Amino acid sequence: MKNYRIIIALSIVLLHSSLTSQVHSSGQMLFDDGWRFHRGGCLGAEDREFDDSGWRVVDLPHDWSIEDIPGADSPFDPSAISQVNGGFTVGGTGWYRNSFIAAQEDSSQKFQLYFEGSYMHTTVWVNGQTAGIHHYGYTSFILDITSLVRFGEKNTVAVKVINEGENSRWYSGSGLYRHVWLIKTNRIHIPQWGVTITTPDISSDAARVSINTMVKNDNPMNGEITLKTRIIDAAGAEQGMSELTLSLQPQTAVEFKQAIPLSLPKLWSCDSPYLYTVVSSIYQGENLLDRVITPFGVRSLSITADHGFQLNGNPLKLRGGCVHHDNGPLGAKAYDRAEERRVELLKASGYNAIRCAHNPPSPAFLHACDRLGMMVIDEAFDMWNEPKNPYDYHLFFEDNGLDDLASMVLRDRNHPSVIMWSIGNEIVNIEKPENVEIGRWLAAKVRQLDPTRPITQAVNRLAEDKDTIFSILDVSGYNYGLNNYLPDHQRVPQRIMMATESYPLESYEYWMAVVDHPWIIGDFVWTSFDYLGEASIGWRGYFQKSDFYPWNLAYCGDLDICGWKRPQSYYRDVLWQPDQISLFVKPPVPSFELNPLKEYWSIWNWFDVAADWNWESYEKTPAEVYVYSSCEKVELFQNGKSLGKKTTSRADRFTATWQTAFQPGTLKAVGYKAGKACATAQLTTASSPTQIKLTADRRILQANNGDLSYVTVEVLDEHGIRHPKAENLLHFSVSGAATLVAVGNANPISLESVQQPQRRAWQGRCLAILKSGKTSGLATLTVSSDGLESAQIQIEIK
Repeated sequence: MKNYRIIIALSIVLLHSSLTSQVHSSGQMLFDDGWRFHRGGCLGAEDREFDDSGWRVVDLPHDWSIEDIPGADSPFDPSAISQVNGGFTVGGTGWYRNSFIAAQEDSSQKFQLYFEGSYMHTTVWVNGQTAGIHHYGYTSFILDITSLVRFGEKNTVAVKVINEGENSRWYSGSGLYRHVWLIKTNRIHIPQWGVTITTPDISSDAARVSINTMVKNDNPMNGEITLKTRIIDAAGAEQGMSELTLSLQPQTAVEFKQAIPLSLPKLWSCDSPYLYTVVSSIYQGENLLDRVITPFGVRSLSITADHGFQLNGNPLKLRGGCVHHDNGPLGAKAYDRAEERRVELLKASGYNAIRCAHNPPSPAFLHACDRLGMMVIDEAFDMWNEPKNPYDYHLFFEDNGLDDLASMVLRDRNHPSVIMWSIGNEIVNIEKPENVEIGRWLAAKVRQLDPTRPITQAVNRLAEDKDTIFSILDVSGYNYGLNNYLPDHQRVPQRIMMATESYPLESYEYWMAVVDHPWIIGDFVWTSFDYLGEASIGWRGYFQKSDFYPWNLAYCGDLDICGWKRPQSYYRDVLWQPDQISLFVKPPVPSFELNPLKEYWSIWNWFDVAADWNWESYEKTPAEVYVYSSCEKVELFQNGKSLGKKTTSRADRFTATWQTAFQPGTLKAVGYKAGKACATAQLTTASSPTQIKLTADRRILQANNGDLSYVTVEVLDEHGIRHPKAENLLHFSVSGAATLVAVGNANPISLESVQQPQRRAWQGRCLAILKSGKTSGLATLTVSSDGLESAQIQIEIK
């Protein structure tokens, strides 16, 4: 009977457990729906009785910077203050208002608002009274609103979010772009992030699970309580239990320490990401006061210069990539499914590690990494006391830096996916003694809160003057430091290194360094997923100028903002996986206008190649063909005729090239291993487009007002071949139990709206993102275009 009650609680709460690191099953409510929103200033909007009936209704997560600028059909403006950094998007000020009713019988309870993330300066009022202010746009924060709540009445929450001035080096988004929660607990309760789980001793037969639980008594009298802690496996069975009884003094917090043996533990790994759950329950007699549910994994980490990185005792190279926080056409909106999909796509492309650049990610992102087996470097800051932009977080670091660092560590320390903490990225003048002291200060705080994980920091402009900052780190993060590896190893042989950022064009060199040297534990390319802002570093490069408009994407990701693989991703397949082959052609003219002022060191781009054999205007002119392959040999065929075999190995960087001439038909590359064909890649000339093909990544969604289906829209010829040059204007219509929440096409210079029910194809395709509502039923997406046969697809919401 006891197990039955635990399993029922889990089944209810885990419907949204991906959203938070810790769930209060007794009273945690998602507070995302039905906010009133106003873009711009509004005097008196914090007042309880303010009339917001003229404001529009939005559901969270919400990002106004990705919306069309009022009076325009695009979110982009060449005069935007963000300029290239923000992808020419517009910030400003936004107001949000919502309400809840607190029952009279809850007057003895404690109420909190939990914001997972809000960009940037956020002020919160409850019933017209200030509840709190938060300045860092990427850390979660909690506000105790108990004293401001009116019981038996409607309570009004007003939030003002300011994103003004030059404050970011990439697209930040604006507003309440992550979830908001309303938490109700007993006065005797486990505070948010109050459960800490570690597994200090692990063997194949048993593990010792150490669980520290903070219990807080906000009552004016003593409290005799019992803490019951249970470990539940993935099947819902109890695997261990501990019980402690203690008397709590009034207005105090006590940390309970328990150790529970776990027999035959199933270890968390990238290939088998097994998760357990700790259920922490506080009782006063038979009365349940609070219950907190915390997922965790059992795994061990070891990193040495001699043996490299080991997970559960097994050597592992970190196949890594950096990611910013935006979700492409969705802007910064951190829908759970959007976060999960990014992790899925990166895992499918061979990644086993992600560096969150340059801020803590959403809780949903980390939960996806836990479930899918993706390791994470959790990074705190892009700047400390010295600015990178005039109005960035440096203005608040001295006063808030430790609190924001603690927010990251306390929130994320139970995630098995998090393998390392990063205290900063490319900190300005990091070699200065005062900045090294800040590094010591931050590292000490991290070790105080979590002594179980190594600490790193991403450092650029590498030289011997960085030795002091590296001496306080467990792992030295080298940004673009390929040429420093060997001389630094000779000077400091026990230094553990990794490429916290590397250039796509030097993928081969960086990865071979990881393969050849155990003290180089991984490579994190800049970047694994393309992103909004820092526009055109992957083409026009540095130094950036305002005339880069209309560029709005970085255009440097292995995957583009729609999640489709770009040529460099196929090359990385070759570096990481056996029996891979892909085929590309160098266009006869550059794909975009070149920048004659581009700096020589600015090489975030990839080679200008395309999976395209449609060059009608260039028939019989020379064509350069590239084949990336990890097969032993490759053979290229043009219209059935062999153009010869070539080897693909380290000697030729796993790349074979041929010179031929453009002519319609088929190019086919065949890979061989031990003399037998083992892989093929093909390009075929497409004829005129005639039809539309729709492919949904998911055909069944939850009716939770936030589940997503990503529908790829392809423009095909009569033979079903995608036309790589098709740019047809496509129109979208959705009926039923879902809505069209965004569209995109990955064209880095497109100024089209991501909200309007239309989008041009680019390279023969575009993307439509559907969002479920709160009711079950069918949703139908219809896509049409002049001259093409329309297409439909149905999505079930249940």
